[in-house]
Amino acid sequence: MSGAITVNELGAKQPSHVTVATASLIGTAIEWYDFFLYGTAAALIFNKLFFPTFDPMMGTLLAFATYALGFIARPLGGVVFGHYGDKIGRKTMLYLTLLIMGAATAAIGFLPTYETAGIWAAILLVTCRLIQGFGLGGEWGGAVLMAVEHAPADKKGFYGSWPQLGAPLGLVLGTLVFSVVSAMLTDAQLYAWGWRIPFLFSIALVLVGLWIRFTIAESPEFQKVKDTKQEVKMPILEAIRMYPKNILLAMGARFAENGFFYIYATFVLAYATQSLGMNKQDMLNGVLIGAAIETFTIPAFGALSDRLGRRPIYIFGAVFSALMSFPLFMLLATKNPHYAWIAIVLGLAVGHAAMYGPQASFLSELFGTKVRYSGVSLGYNLASIFAGALSPLIATGLMTAYAPATWPISLYMIALAIITVVSVYFATETRKIVQSRRS
Repeated sequence: MSGAITVNELGAKQPSHVTVATASLIGTAIEWYDFFLYGTAAALIFNKLFFPTFDPMMGTLLAFATYALGFIARPLGGVVFGHYGDKIGRKTMLYLTLLIMGAATAAIGFLPTYETAGIWAAILLVTCRLIQGFGLGGEWGGAVLMAVEHAPADKKGFYGSWPQLGAPLGLVLGTLVFSVVSAMLTDAQLYAWGWRIPFLFSIALVLVGLWIRFTIAESPEFQKVKDTKQEVKMPILEAIRMYPKNILLAMGARFAENGFFYIYATFVLAYATQSLGMNKQDMLNGVLIGAAIETFTIPAFGALSDRLGRRPIYIFGAVFSALMSFPLFMLLATKNPHYAWIAIVLGLAVGHAAMYGPQASFLSELFGTKVRYSGVSLGYNLASIFAGALSPLIATGLMTAYAPATWPISLYMIALAIITVVSVYFATETRKIVQSRRS
């Protein structure tokens, strides 16, 4: 299949795998912008706006706790959207998830703060965060399946990595918008009203994303299931019955990838600015640089997995991340922004990218088409509760309990990597299986 537009029997134009992968990437980037924006705000300002009666570190801990709640709602979103995605189609679900995420993010921009609404401000914040998590729980599975199921058999790792780029691009966009607003306003203006601008900006992005997703066609692999009337009645139950081991292995594979990402993208911001006294803008720039470089390394590792296999690339990323757990804090301890940037770039653009690049194709290929949306969403999102949701919270708790020592946080990061290495080792190498089906 070429990258050109193809024509079906009815003469209707069908987008190629390149077009679909691009549309999946753009839509996913917008949703991750919404999700990550909250993490940046939680690390830098939400402690003062919504939890001002606590000391700064405890306020940050509570802000990260509300941040974690978004992950708790993700499995529910994965179950609901996975069920209908396996029965109705991938494309329809992608409209709904984008609308839900955009509405919740824009609503945060209108929320009252503790100063005007008291405890109700925090309750409303938590509600919006739960809605965000619900939407994102259904987003990832649909986006990656559209890209993977449209892609040629020998390039599923590469094209599957395109929607994965939505995470670093969303992080870049969110951090960039927050950085610009922060740089242009005084601290007083930022805390008074400026923090709302990045959240309200989501409205424009969602409108763009909906228009782009309207142009793509349904997954050909799912369409074949639908045309032959092979849909199952309860996809989520069937996925658990048929693939219990693969769901658990998919969860384990995500522990290091998900946990390390949020340590670098959110916890490091809070640790460097509050414990080390480093400049907020310097740290935002470091995350921005690391995520920007990762937009190139993720597809590179995805393409490499098409040649060498998903498992070896994934395991390399987990091992590299573990090896960086102590150097990360050594570099941050210098309080030199350039050394901090090196730590963040290596963590995101090498360690995380090596896992995240092949992840879409690797996890998708563990499940059959009829229950793939449900299976991959369940494994992916359940892991988020125990990894991404808790990693900033646990790291902050360890920092508070053992300060100034950072070795407990490093040991925790190594534990995450071990879980991932073991899970990927015992999983099936899917690259050759998929390619042999198409040969």
